[in-house]
Order: sequence, then C-alpha cells, then structure tokens
Amino acid sequence: METWILFTLLAVVMQSVRTAAQKQIAQSLYTSTTTLIRYLFGLPFALAYFFFLRSVYQEEALVGNAVFYRAASLAAIAQIIATVFLIKALTLRNFAVGTALAKTEALLTAVIGALFFSAALSPVAYLSVAIGVVGVLIASNWRLSFSDLFQNESIKFGIGAGLAFALASLWIREASLSLELPRLFSAAAVLLYMVLVQTASCLLYVLIRESSQLPLMLARWRSCVFIGFSSLAGSVGWFTAMSLQDAAVVKTLGQAEFAVTLVITYFYFGEKITTKEYVGIMLVALSVLLLMVAT
Repeated sequence: METWILFTLLAVVMQSVRTAAQKQIAQSLYTSTTTLIRYLFGLPFALAYFFFLRSVYQEEALVGNAVFYRAASLAAIAQIIATVFLIKALTLRNFAVGTALAKTEALLTAVIGALFFSAALSPVAYLSVAIGVVGVLIASNWRLSFSDLFQNESIKFGIGAGLAFALASLWIREASLSLELPRLFSAAAVLLYMVLVQTASCLLYVLIRESSQLPLMLARWRSCVFIGFSSLAGSVGWFTAMSLQDAAVVKTLGQAEFAVTLVITYFYFGEKITTKEYVGIMLVALSVLLLMVAT
C-alpha cells in the first residue's frame, strides 16, 4: 500500500474522532472558542512532531521562501474559516449529515486545482470525485432546488466549509512542495507554521471578544487536550498525504471518513441513519474504488 494512502486513512480516522469531540464540546462553548481549542491544544504536539523530525533528518534551522509563507498563511486563514463553518453546520444537522455537506471539498479541490493550480486529474479520477460528491449530497437530504441553496443554512455552511477546506488543501500542497526538504519534514514545517498563525489569530479574537469563555474552556482541559492531539494527528495525515499526492486525489479517498462518521453517529450519538444516508455511503465507497483504479 502506498504511503499517501496510509497517511490519508490516518487522517480520516483522527479527523472523525476530533470532529465528534468538537461537536460535543460546542454544546457548551461558543463556536470561536471551540475553533481555538483545535489549534491552541494542538500546538504543543505540532512543536514536538516538528523537532522530532528535525532531529531524524538532521536538518538545520528552517528558512522558508515567499511561496511558502504566502501559501501557508492563506491555508491557515482558509482552514480557520472552514472549521468555523463546519462547526456551524454540525449544530444545524446531525453529525453525519453536517460532515457530509463539507465533503463537497473533494469536487471543489479537483475543479479549483485544475483551473488555478495546474493539478488536472485523469477522466476516471474526475468521475470518482463526482460520484463521491453525489453520494454525500444524497446523504445530506439536499433538495435539488435553486431556492434551497439560499434558504437552507446547513447547506450554506457545509458548502462554505467545503470550499474553504479545498483552498486550504491546495495551498498546503503548494507550500510543502516549495520547500526542498524530505516530504515528511516539509509537511511538518507547513503544519507548525499554520498552527502558530491559527493559534495567535484565534486566541487574539477570543481574548478581545469572548474572554469569559477562557475559564470555561480550561475547565474542560481534558477534552481540549484530546481534541488538540486528534486534530494534530489528523493534520499530520492530511498534510503528508497532500505532499505526496494531488490534493484532489487525497480528498476523494478521504471521503471514506463518511463511513466512520456514520458509525460514530449510530453508536456514540445514538442518531438515526436514514436510507438515503446508506445510499450515499455506497456511492462514496464506489468513488473510492474508482479512485484506486485511477491511481
């Protein structure tokens, strides 16, 4: 099995677990504070991971370039926006459906990558992306009407999260490839820089606008540490996989996450899984099989 597949599967599992924990803690904290938790408590793990790989590869002090700082900064901002939108979507629909809506990122990554990042895919790969997105839209019970796109809040936040995640993925790959370093280490460098930017940005906002939330957050420090670790582990998987393979291909395989969220939905949250959601997961499975053929 190729290395990028293993890292993608790691990301799928850890992101599903982290999202479930975020949904639970979001019931008692504001969205912005819940977003901060992901970065603030993930920062120590990002630092440890970076310096561990630095010692393994025996690299000197890291100095980036203009492409690295531009792409990584844009990716950091896009990921913050995506996280806020995803949390909003999760509070409006059940766990599996909220996650499914954000999975439009696979199709958006393929389209935007081909148009603006010179990352065109094979015809079979494009077909697999399209089938996977149709699957998650069916599972989300999206009524295919023009007016619904503007009236349904969960669709707007879910697709908004998908667009922001797509842009973040493409910029992450661009930043990582701009460094002439081993791919594992370059991915860790992008991750650390982004988490630093995201922690500073979110912490400043919470201190100015929602400082009363900080004691409530610290009172739940065990859950926060778990979210931080699982978030970092998931990011290691995504960042490394996207440094080794086209972002759209990685994100299409990443739609296997929907299967994990269905299990979490049923066994942890006790939420009912509908027939449409089962049909959707079958289409996602088909898209992953096609992707394996294409790659």
